Amino acid sequence: MKISGLLKFSMIDFPGSISAIVFTQGCNLRCAYCHNPELIPPAQDENNAIAEDDVLDYLERRKHSLDGLVITGGEPTLQPDLADFAAKVKAMGYLIKLDTNGTNPGVLKELIEKKLVDFVAMDIKAPFEKYEAVCGPANLDAVKESMNIIISSGVNYQFRTTYYKEVLNDGDIETIKAMVPDQARFRLQECLPVKKKDVLKIEH
Repeated sequence: MKISGLLKFSMIDFPGSISAIVFTQGCNLRCAYCHNPELIPPAQDENNAIAEDDVLDYLERRKHSLDGLVITGGEPTLQPDLADFAAKVKAMGYLIKLDTNGTNPGVLKELIEKKLVDFVAMDIKAPFEKYEAVCGPANLDAVKESMNIIISSGVNYQFRTTYYKEVLNDGDIETIKAMVPDQARFRLQECLPVKKKDVLKIEH
């Protein structure tokens, strides 16, 4: 796992659970509002790299004070050893929440079938016709498949949209809400100021 960040304690990122958060390196989308652009390139900055064993050691020490781990990014499903890492965390007795953009439904399905995730939060960037304007090219068939996998999984989930007002409007938000069968599982997020970097021009 390429891990470039560890937040050791959070009471707000995993609904109903006190958690730690790991931030994986690399993302396949280029959202104009990205708040963590340093995580987009697949190559890690050696100064920010965190060893997987160090994360696991921390979790082992905190088993009696944490309930779960959030795996976010970047885009975690790009990590080829994500399932192996999740299995190690689950073996410690932790709950796992996965944050994803939904572009890798095969990985998502594997994690769910192996019971390696307890909560999935998937970002819906825009109505499908506006996806590219928000985050660059994306495989919309994959995004739709991931939504269907999550909805039918039996795993607790949430769909989220960042209200990027340079592209989206109130009508778009209503369109997105209509795509989600359970409105209680939809969350609208404020678009926070981005760091001074043009994330759309960062190379893969």
